Amino acid sequence: MSMRGSPAAGESLPRSTQEESPMVSSHASALQNKHAGLENRLREEMNRPSPDASTIQAIKRQKLRIKEELAEI
Repeated sequence: MSMRGSPAAGESLPRSTQEESPMVSSHASALQNKHAGLENRLREEMNRPSPDASTIQAIKRQKLRIKEELAEI
């Protein structure tokens, strides 16, 4: 591998990177769907006559964890 971290001429990507691509894509899609579901739950909770602040905070924390995991992919 070259100094920049990319394969030098004649080298290929590590085998594990090539094999995990569909799995990573599937995992990212699942995380995006979960994030969207949490967004819906958050919106519903915030629109209740008496929203529960602890529930809102918990949903926001879950969304943030998912967003951070997506950023690592």
